[in-house]
Amino acid sequence: MEVSFRGKHALVTGAGKGIGRDLVLALAHGGAKVTAVTRTQADLNSLVQECPSITPVCVDLADWGATEAALKDIGPIDLLVNNAACAKLQPFLEVTQDQFEQSFSVNVKAVLQVSQLWQSTLLKIVARGMKARGSGGSIVNVSSQASQCALRDHAVYCATKGAVDMLTKVMALELGPHQIRVNAVNPTVVLTQMGRLGWSDPEKVKTMTSRIPLGRFAGQPLQHLQAVFLSFISSGSQPYLYKHIVQNCCEFGLCSWFIIGCFTVF
Repeated sequence: MEVSFRGKHALVTGAGKGIGRDLVLALAHGGAKVTAVTRTQADLNSLVQECPSITPVCVDLADWGATEAALKDIGPIDLLVNNAACAKLQPFLEVTQDQFEQSFSVNVKAVLQVSQLWQSTLLKIVARGMKARGSGGSIVNVSSQASQCALRDHAVYCATKGAVDMLTKVMALELGPHQIRVNAVNPTVVLTQMGRLGWSDPEKVKTMTSRIPLGRFAGQPLQHLQAVFLSFISSGSQPYLYKHIVQNCCEFGLCSWFIIGCFTVF
């Protein structure tokens, strides 16, 4: 999909690997000014080598104060992708407080905070900046199929992604009147580095893929960029989008491709 983002400033979290990295490169290729946020400096270094126009920001999004300090001077944002996430998998009875808090800090709290941050001497929010400029904008939260169905050893991860879906709906409800679109993209398993960690057991994979019509997971993160792009494009030709534009589901809510949960409310 060839899309032009010329004149737009995009910010992508979780930009060092997987879906986030591919999205940063695609947005830059489409002409956007891109700020790439991740906690691993080595990933940022290689990303800048691959695409020198990118503005790198290294920060741990689990740290509220550090995130505010790192992002407060990034300037007006037109497109925001909250993609950063961590998956700490363990049986329900073995979940620890640290694992719970880390997962919710990165997967949920960071979505809230980064959606709020914008240039200010103190603290403004992306949404306030969009509203003040009167230009509107787009926020896309990368959720997961794990928000829709229960997965063994995924108690906390499923809970965080369920929270992201509901946060997306409320953000859309409150920001829609200011012409700020808020959508969620809910991919199935994508075999990124993080995806392989959770789905390396052949028997576990077989149980899941047997429920997917195509019989396989998504192999390349780039396959899911089209969903994110669709959410961005919706401001022009398709201003009124509703939940489940693309829903190719089968038994147990597992998907052979993806679900886009477009929660914009008008």
